[in-house]
Amino acid sequence: MPFTDPKPYPEAARVARSDPQLRRNLGKATTAIREKRLRVVAELPDWQALRDAGAAIKTDAMNRLPELLEQLEVSVTSAGGQVHWARDAREANQIVSSIVLGHHANEVIKIKSITTDEIGLNDALRAHGVTAIETDLAELIVQLAHDHPSHILVPAIHKNRAEIRELFLKSFNLDASELSDEPRALAEVARRYLREKFLTVPIAISGANFAIAQTGTVGVVESEGNGRMCLTLPKVLVSIMGIEKVLPSLRDLEVILQLLPRSSTAERMNPYTSL
Repeated sequence: MPFTDPKPYPEAARVARSDPQLRRNLGKATTAIREKRLRVVAELPDWQALRDAGAAIKTDAMNRLPELLEQLEVSVTSAGGQVHWARDAREANQIVSSIVLGHHANEVIKIKSITTDEIGLNDALRAHGVTAIETDLAELIVQLAHDHPSHILVPAIHKNRAEIRELFLKSFNLDASELSDEPRALAEVARRYLREKFLTVPIAISGANFAIAQTGTVGVVESEGNGRMCLTLPKVLVSIMGIEKVLPSLRDLEVILQLLPRSSTAERMNPYTSL
C-alpha cells in the first residue's frame, strides 16, 4: 500500500535540542541499545552470511511481489480471513473505520504499528467517535502524554522513569504515595489498566512484521505480551500490512527470526512471536 510518509515534527525537534534532560535521556538510552546490539551480533560467527541470506529472501520477494501478494490473498481467504486492498492512506483508514463501525465499537486496542502512525489511523477513528488505545507500554506513555514517538523501536526513549511516574500519577488519578518510579511499579500500573481493556474491547488492530504467501500466516514479533493479548482475546482482529512485508514461505523465517531480534531490540530471541 503506497502510504504517505510520516509527518515531520520540527517543533518537537527544536524542543529536544534545547532540553538538557531530554538530551541525557536519549544519549543514555541509545548508547545502551547500540552496545547491547554489538554484543549479541558478535556471538554469531555467520552474522554477515545471515544478513546476506535475509537480503536475498527479501530481493526474491520483491522481484515476485504481484505473484506472492495474490498467493497470500488466496491463502488468507482459504484460512477464513478476509483481505482488503488499499491504494493509499485515506482508503486504508476508510476500510478500517467501516469494519470498526460495522461492529458498533467505540474503542479499539492496538499493538504498535508504524504503518498506522503513518496513515493517521488514530485520528481517522477519532473522527468517527472511536478511541484507539495503544497497548505497547512505550506507545501508551506517548499517547497519554499527547506526545509523538521519538524512536522507531523505543517510542518513549526520550522519557525517563521519573517523568513517566508523574505522567501515570496524573493519567490514572493516583496519589503520590501509591507509586514509585521503579520500573516494576510503573509497569504494574499500566498492566492493570491494559488488562481490563484486553478483556473488554471487542476489536484489535495490529501491524505485521511479515506475512507468508505460502500459508496465509501473519507474524507479529514483540517483547511485552501485549501483542499476544491483542491477537487472541478480541472478537475481531484487523491486521494492517504494507505490501513489502510478504515472504514466500515459512522456511524463510529460519533466517528472518535470527536477524530481526538481534538487529532491533538486541535480543537473541524475542519473547513473543505470534503466528
